[in-house]
Amino acid sequence: MRGFEFLDQELQEMKKAGTFRKLIPIESEQGSKVQINGQTLIQLSSNNYLGLTSHPKMKDAAIEAVQKYGAGTGSVRTIAGTFSMHEALEKKLAKFKHTEAALVFQSGFTTNQGVLSSILTHEDVVISDELNHASIIDGIRLTKAARKVYKHVDTEDLERALKESGDYRKRIIVTDGVFSMDGNIAPLPKIVELAEQYDALVMVDDAHASGVLGENGRGTVNHFSLDGRVHIQVGTLSKAVGVLGGYIASSQTLIDYLIHKGRPFLFSTSHPPAVTAACSAAIDVLLEEPELIETLWENTAFFKQGLSKLGYDIGHSETPITPVIIGDEALTHQFSEKLAETGIFAQGIAFPTVAKGKARIRTIVTAQHTKEELTASLSAFEKVGKELKILV
Repeated sequence: MRGFEFLDQELQEMKKAGTFRKLIPIESEQGSKVQINGQTLIQLSSNNYLGLTSHPKMKDAAIEAVQKYGAGTGSVRTIAGTFSMHEALEKKLAKFKHTEAALVFQSGFTTNQGVLSSILTHEDVVISDELNHASIIDGIRLTKAARKVYKHVDTEDLERALKESGDYRKRIIVTDGVFSMDGNIAPLPKIVELAEQYDALVMVDDAHASGVLGENGRGTVNHFSLDGRVHIQVGTLSKAVGVLGGYIASSQTLIDYLIHKGRPFLFSTSHPPAVTAACSAAIDVLLEEPELIETLWENTAFFKQGLSKLGYDIGHSETPITPVIIGDEALTHQFSEKLAETGIFAQGIAFPTVAKGKARIRTIVTAQHTKEELTASLSAFEKVGKELKILV
């Protein structure tokens, strides 16, 4: 079909640069090992931190919900798509996060878009960390609010932005709790201190901290003992929780407002029963099986130490997200392909997901990985690194 030549030209340029990537279908459940093209590979690229995608309690809950409620809900939440299980999940999430209320959205991406686009006007200003997730950036783009960006995790630069924003009706500071490409943690105590000093709101996207940091995986707010001092907590149900969706945990006032004004919530069909029941069961697992988080952190320390000992640049990661920073985009993808040949599935991440010249293999270990699997992975990183002359 004619008309898309301009797109084809750009795709051809990506192929010449070695950055064009095809989707890779997985032929098994998401575990520490996966089947790809009939081969078994150690999985180091999923967000399945605790292995909950295949947890028996969650699978049983999903199956039971389908039998009782059907495959779907047939409506948006505000018309006829709110089942009792949706409200039960939201009450459970609010209790888990130590907030007054919670509201579930279709994804973490739409949660950030829905919150920011609905509560801010031209009278307000949003102040954002420069490395915030794309969903935050796009959410800000949907607002009429003024925008200020502060240097990554630089609280002095944040204070500068706050001082320059005194004339707006409301200032809101937005930050990732854990930054998804680097694995470092936001300096939340200082951010909250500055927010209280300058009468600003704080919004934290805890997508990669939910189920990972804090008591039973409650996130960065709880990790830093800041319960009750952060206005808006955004979480995901599709990473450590292992299913699908996003949520906001905050005051009842904000939740009631979003039910009426949050466009992704208003105009999207509610989560199907299987998803809702599995998410609810996941919260129970977090509360009942804290050893999963302990194992996750033990594996994280082991793998980080191994990569550092080999001589790789792993940046400033403090979490199970550990980037192996290569720099060159084409070389990074070549590295990923050679890892696959040795039995390791670890995807290369390049521009536009990260800045040009900052391409990396982003690894995430899980609670499911055995020490034998992680040792084999380190051996593969050593072999390929030497073969490509990244390691000396």
